Amino acid sequence: MNKIWLIIQREFLNRVQKKSFLIATILLPLIFPAIMGVLVYVAKEQKKNATKETILYIDESGYFQSDSTKYIFKPFHGSLEDAKRAFNLDESFGLLYIPKFELTDPNGIKLYTKINPSPTDVADIERIFENHIKDLKMQQLKIDQKLLDQLKTSVTINSVKISEGGQEKSSDSKVLFGVGMGAGILMYMFIFIYGAQIMQGIIEEKMSKVVEVIVSSVRPFQLMMGKIIGLASVGLLQFLIWIILISTLSTVVLGMFGMQSPTQEMMQMNGQYAAATQGSNSLEILNAFTQIPWSYVIFNFLFYFIGGYLLYGALFAAVGSAVDSPAEAQQFMFPITIPMLISYFALFTFILQDPHGPISVWLSIIPFTSPIAMMGRIGFGVPLWQLLLSMALLVGGFILTTWFAGRIYRVGILMHGTKVNYKVLAKWFMQRG
Repeated sequence: MNKIWLIIQREFLNRVQKKSFLIATILLPLIFPAIMGVLVYVAKEQKKNATKETILYIDESGYFQSDSTKYIFKPFHGSLEDAKRAFNLDESFGLLYIPKFELTDPNGIKLYTKINPSPTDVADIERIFENHIKDLKMQQLKIDQKLLDQLKTSVTINSVKISEGGQEKSSDSKVLFGVGMGAGILMYMFIFIYGAQIMQGIIEEKMSKVVEVIVSSVRPFQLMMGKIIGLASVGLLQFLIWIILISTLSTVVLGMFGMQSPTQEMMQMNGQYAAATQGSNSLEILNAFTQIPWSYVIFNFLFYFIGGYLLYGALFAAVGSAVDSPAEAQQFMFPITIPMLISYFALFTFILQDPHGPISVWLSIIPFTSPIAMMGRIGFGVPLWQLLLSMALLVGGFILTTWFAGRIYRVGILMHGTKVNYKVLAKWFMQRG
């Protein structure tokens, strides 16, 4: 155990004391607020200096009304072919052709542009037609707009979770969806990035022959275990520093532009407008946000981050010990990343849509998919037995993958110039030490 601890210390200090670590740890949190500041500034300037786009139109229906705050509609009197020629010679954004149509079947409308229009542009023009045609239909049916407005009824369902002890907590599916999605994506990114760092570090030591000296005094399994845990502690430290610096600097940058962070906005809204907006959606979302047990979510995130990182780190270490260059490692990387890809795509297709469904439950229990899947479910509330079973299997999975990878590592770390394939890996695994 002492040897493993010494290797953990060596790996941790060796990485933390490098200039590359200090640069990445400090520079990256500076980049994100800087990018945010630039984007906010550009968006404000663009909005300030925005000019209305001009659209020529031919209206054969007689129904079109050019009431828009975003576009300037100019009628063209002439044939469509003449309009196309005129459109090619000026700087108008588009040419809108409106043929004769029935209000019950408004088809045949075309928008000609010199570049592919964005979905927002098309949707805005469609909305102009939809609103105007609706007004025309109401006039035909002699329906008063005030009467129609009175018929509209807004229904809001407040979701309240009742615990086994009878306690009631308000919740909001949109907030829980956002928490699950953000946690799942972060889990996928960090496990993949830091797992690849383990593989790269082992390949570098293998090629520099340093590992041959180290292996003479410790077992290869102890060396691999120490490297995995040491690099995991480096990754966790860097992650915590990033969270603190990015959140702090982002608040400063937003403050420079007269904006507030989401947390500040919610606190201000809660303090100033709670009484006035007691039944509003904004306050309901705020209440649901504050009802989330953040300490519980953060604890589980750290547990699954460390557990998933150690589990996949062992497999990445085995790959790094078996090859002599990152290019050779590509053929072994894909099978390792398949479970991560499955859980990542399932996060959006199954887990966030139905967090308590059978597929979501099984994916959150299987060790290779549980780090991402469980974080997608954690905000919605997970039964204690499922959480404990998932944690136990993740720990067991890490031990199993470490044992499996150790059998490959003990042979592969000393091999150079060997053409490695899956048959060779199986032979190393079966070889007795």
